[in-house]
Amino acid sequence: MFLFRKGTDMIIILIYVDDIIVTGSNTVLVHQVVSSLHSQFALKDLGILNYFLGVEVCWQGSSLHLSQTKYIQDLLTRAGLADCKPIATPMTTSHTLSASEGSLLPDPSQYRSIVGALQYCTITRPDISFSVNKLCQFMQSPTDLH
Repeated sequence: MFLFRKGTDMIIILIYVDDIIVTGSNTVLVHQVVSSLHSQFALKDLGILNYFLGVEVCWQGSSLHLSQTKYIQDLLTRAGLADCKPIATPMTTSHTLSASEGSLLPDPSQYRSIVGALQYCTITRPDISFSVNKLCQFMQSPTDLH
């Protein structure tokens, strides 16, 4: 992420591999930056931001709402949990998990993949951070209980 400030104007440029978001407080300055980048690189302006790296962007007046609904639904399908019923609290704080209980998973790669994807979900769902952190503690040797 790059920030540029000049007086009261600010430009924010977010780059991830070949995806770029350019935004700022002054639309004229934003267009100048985009034009300058376009003169040096092949750019494709996709207009108003709606979706970026699994995060949906919904504009509500001058503010925006971030959501990962599609990403989370795809993750639930991948994990075979798409038909499960939701609960208010994903894990009790009094429940303890142990590295020595349960049977080691024969292939822990799916566990690691799903827990890693859940870490990414905490961007818009901080309420699951405690549970995801607990699961991350067993990435080395996950068992069927995890």
